[in-house]
Amino acid sequence: MKYMMLVYAGAVEADGTPGEGGGTVEDWQKYHEQVRDAGILVSGESLADLVTATTVRVDESGVRTVTDGPFTESREVLGGFYVIDVPDLDAALDWAARCPGAAGAGAVVVRPVADFGV
Repeated sequence: MKYMMLVYAGAVEADGTPGEGGGTVEDWQKYHEQVRDAGILVSGESLADLVTATTVRVDESGVRTVTDGPFTESREVLGGFYVIDVPDLDAALDWAARCPGAAGAGAVVVRPVADFGV
């Protein structure tokens, strides 16, 4: 079954800068190699800096509003994701717990990928 692991950095600071994520570059490289070598990696990416974000909203009348910048409703910052293919939720949670992003002030949210049978 496929699961998406959403990797969040810690809470955004009062001045708008993202909080610290867990692990060093080497920790992340090692984790990525482990996921790849285990044969469970479907896809994964690190996202560009938060200041490159653009937000699109469409109101009830269909009018689109585009806002530049890091405007989010959350104090946590989505930093990247992995999609893994493992037998069950317990296996996905084990891999999430190994992720450097789960350490310190970070968090990894695990969600099953919907299968619409198409």
